[in-house]
Amino acid sequence: MYSILKKEITSYLSSLVAYVTIGVFLLVLGLFLWVFPDSSILDYGYAGLDSLFSTAPYLFMFLIPAITMRSVAEERKEGTFELLLTRPLTDCQIVLGKFFACVLLVLFALIPTLVYYYSVWVLGTPQGNIDTGAVTGSYIGLFLLGAGFAAIGLFASSVSKNQIIAFTIAVFLSFFFYSGFDSLGTLPSLQNLGLQHLGITEHYQSVSRGVLDTRDLDYFVCLSALFIWFTLLVIRIQRQKNAGQKGMLGALGIIILVGIISSFAFTRFDFTKEKRFTISKISREILGSLPKEVKVTVYLQGDNFPAAFKRLQGATRDMLNDLQAYSQGKLQFDFIDPLKGLSNDQQQQTLQDLQDKGVEPTNLSEKTDNGLSQKLIIPYAVISAGGKQIPVKLLLNRIGLSADEQLNNSIQNLEYAFSSAIKKIAAGGKPEIGFTEGHNELTDVQLNDAMKSLSDGFMVGRVDLKTIPFAALQKVKLLFIPKPDKAFTELEKFKLDQYMMHGGRVVWTIDQVSAELDSLRGHGGDQLSFNKQLNLDDQLFVYGVRVNYDLVADMNCAQIPVSTGNIGGQAQIQNVPWLFYPVLIPLSKHPVVKNLDGIRTEFISTIDTIGTKGTNKTILLTSSPYNKKFNTPYLLSLQSLEQQPDPKTFVNPPKAVGVLLEGKFKSDFMNRPLPEGLTEKIASLQESKPTKMIVISDGDVFKNQVGKDGSPYPLGYDHYTQQTYGNKNLLLNIADYMTDDSGLIGLRTKEIQIRLLDKARIRSGKLYWQVINNVIPLAFVLIFAIFQHYIRQRKYAH
Repeated sequence: MYSILKKEITSYLSSLVAYVTIGVFLLVLGLFLWVFPDSSILDYGYAGLDSLFSTAPYLFMFLIPAITMRSVAEERKEGTFELLLTRPLTDCQIVLGKFFACVLLVLFALIPTLVYYYSVWVLGTPQGNIDTGAVTGSYIGLFLLGAGFAAIGLFASSVSKNQIIAFTIAVFLSFFFYSGFDSLGTLPSLQNLGLQHLGITEHYQSVSRGVLDTRDLDYFVCLSALFIWFTLLVIRIQRQKNAGQKGMLGALGIIILVGIISSFAFTRFDFTKEKRFTISKISREILGSLPKEVKVTVYLQGDNFPAAFKRLQGATRDMLNDLQAYSQGKLQFDFIDPLKGLSNDQQQQTLQDLQDKGVEPTNLSEKTDNGLSQKLIIPYAVISAGGKQIPVKLLLNRIGLSADEQLNNSIQNLEYAFSSAIKKIAAGGKPEIGFTEGHNELTDVQLNDAMKSLSDGFMVGRVDLKTIPFAALQKVKLLFIPKPDKAFTELEKFKLDQYMMHGGRVVWTIDQVSAELDSLRGHGGDQLSFNKQLNLDDQLFVYGVRVNYDLVADMNCAQIPVSTGNIGGQAQIQNVPWLFYPVLIPLSKHPVVKNLDGIRTEFISTIDTIGTKGTNKTILLTSSPYNKKFNTPYLLSLQSLEQQPDPKTFVNPPKAVGVLLEGKFKSDFMNRPLPEGLTEKIASLQESKPTKMIVISDGDVFKNQVGKDGSPYPLGYDHYTQQTYGNKNLLLNIADYMTDDSGLIGLRTKEIQIRLLDKARIRSGKLYWQVINNVIPLAFVLIFAIFQHYIRQRKYAH
């Protein structure tokens, strides 16, 4: 076999056609990757070789048939194949020798592309900011693809003596196996047959990311082995050789058996540096235990996407492919453009229908040579199962981050976003969440969107501590206390205390100071803020936290509408910053708040933590470093809006305004008599089971604004400034973290390094890098050709 391999390589590299073929391949590849803007690495902006591994397969469809077309066809035409059969070589050795020679020639054609890797390595910011492991894994995928195409080309060369016919057959078969099965799978009558699994695309796209799945490896091995078997079969038919038929059938059976077994048992090797394609154990468990089929419809589809959204689109597709691998066929997904081919009226109706589902389109401004262009993007997916639907937001916005950082955060969040939504929609029973009432808490209208948003994965309702039996209270997994305005009785406090002692979780969103903007406007623009008497201080103190009687003013704040005059009988309204409406930018790496957009708050107070044994305390939310604390009572005045605050007086350490407490808590009623009025029997515990609580010093953090007609706005949406804050995502994260002990929300801590190219360096030297990456690979081939010709000349001269 080695002698055949050596003969094939020497013969091929001795012809001018070989170098012309490889040279054309490298020239076209270089133009696509470095010159043409739609696929240029320089225009893409990210330090990776994704364009190489997505473009090379289509060029392989011509390069590899050009290499293989002469392997058998030429020998049969010239009559040397019969001479070859007279040597002490089996048919299998001859075919394998030619096959491996073709594969080595494909590798030879790929060696010059390492220049591309070096260029990206140099252009990265910082230099060397390229994922070498991912590139290595992707080259393995390209090698496996080349081997598959080589086997197809070898078969095509065996069926005809004409090289042109062999080339044509090989191109057709390569294209069909790469894209044909995907096209057939879209036909209505064939959609349920899973034909796309037989095609190369699905398996190659998985490996080309830098992830080697044993099912994909087995697929390429079986594909190569199958066409090698076909080649042997054609040769045996041509020779009219009947011996060894059982061995041939046995080999075919082994190939089929390996392909079937590999689909049931598999493992994966993630070559990427951050292991970004490694699915967590909790996600695998969720997908592996799906009780019914789940369909994911992704609306991130369309023409002429900006590079950033192409990356998000690709990352979303990769994530769904990875999740699908563990779903035992119960997760299906599709990418669609809901506006494609629709008239303007139909598009508007479709957008309205999507908004009713909770899907919000995004207007994207893109810089072009002709200025700014507007493009409508729908960065959402909708998960459907059993008649229910849950929207999933794919693009996370966050104040103060660049577009690239926001995109990277969005990609980091994909596994959590999909796994969490799939778990909710597939779950049989829903955990119960309650919002207390009876103390002038927020109304149902003010909590409308909070309860509506939670209802996708939870049973949500109001809880009156006065009347609810303790047994019923214990069934509530999470209890919110949303801005009480009236004192709690000792009996209510006892129920709350024992609810926690028995493992219940509580989110306290309380205002210690009475201050309202509406009241401020109704009293001529002035109001004295005073302390509330909620009768909760002692209880919170025992648990390890104290909400202080003060107000925090912050220069990083939301705006409020203020009348600035009257012109022609029309009031002039202007939005101005209101220091007592801080916008909190989460800096903690805790999964509850990581990568959240700014949180809009109203009249917040500082929080102190108290040293208590058995509890861990995590600061989730803080003010900005530009804050100022005012002790109450304090006179609030809208006239202060006319004065420019002195930044020097606002430079202070950030103040804690949101705290997570976890562990075992001492009872507030330890060594105390039971409260009067207790009529039901409650097993009083002195210390809690392991549990959690969150304290936020703003009662309005989960309140949605209400329009003049009484209709609620979405939570976190400020209809005055038309800006959306991260309050809703904070609510959903808290609910997930507090009710789920599986650690699912821990996926939000997943980090992927952002890898960018140095745009300034590219602008100043774009032509240089285009020339380097087009000329050097060709020069490598030319130098090798001259050297090989020189060696051959010397060898035969002697």
